[in-house]
Amino acid sequence: MKICRYVKRDATSSDAASPCYGLIEGDTVVEISGPPWGQWSRGMRSSRLADVRLIAPVEPTKIVCIGRNYAAHAAEMGNEVPKEPLMFLKPPSSIVGPEEAIVLPKYSQKVEHEGELALVVGRRCSQLADDDALSFVAGYTCLNDVTARDLQKSDVQFTRAKGFDTFCAVGPYIETALDPANVQVETHVNGTRRQSGVTSLMIYPPAFLVRWISRMMTLMPGDVIATGTPAGVGPLVAGDMVEVSIAGIGVLRNPVQAPQA
Repeated sequence: MKICRYVKRDATSSDAASPCYGLIEGDTVVEISGPPWGQWSRGMRSSRLADVRLIAPVEPTKIVCIGRNYAAHAAEMGNEVPKEPLMFLKPPSSIVGPEEAIVLPKYSQKVEHEGELALVVGRRCSQLADDDALSFVAGYTCLNDVTARDLQKSDVQFTRAKGFDTFCAVGPYIETALDPANVQVETHVNGTRRQSGVTSLMIYPPAFLVRWISRMMTLMPGDVIATGTPAGVGPLVAGDMVEVSIAGIGVLRNPVQAPQA
């Protein structure tokens, strides 16, 4: 299933402008009664896909990110492969959806893209041992872990560099039927490929990450795990169009805007 979150285009009432969850079926979106990680049912209302605007398909309590999870990316950053997953958090306030602008902050002179596969948690989990970790995942989506690289280097830790508003683009929807073990992750900027990698090259694969993170913090339904980026990260400037594509999911597309006055 392709599960999205959307609003009606040109809505004339507050009810129509309220975000809904839905199933994408061809050129149609069928409304469902709630988020996919809870109890939901198929509704009676449907819309043409062209008549709705997709927004970020997640509303997480936290976004857990894994750094340097591809050896080639660790090398391009001048770092060694971590001996255990390198974990950091992005705030939920950093989320934007498909076609929403990534806004460059005035505090940074070097903002870069990081296209990644993201896991969306479907069930509360804590202290997982030998459990089937992926059974706790509701689905998969594309994520751009936008990073102010100059601030990351000056601060050493990652919070400021990765926490700006609009620095976590997610979407376009959640795909439930995906084997994350060997899918291709690519990033294009203005139509030129910048990144290309396959998830089989991850140092710590998705199932391992779910188990490992659950031993540090309880994962809640709707939480997001960003699994790391392949090599090829590069700069974003105002006017760019950045696209993160994952085989079996789709394309997350975002324009890049200059800092706000």
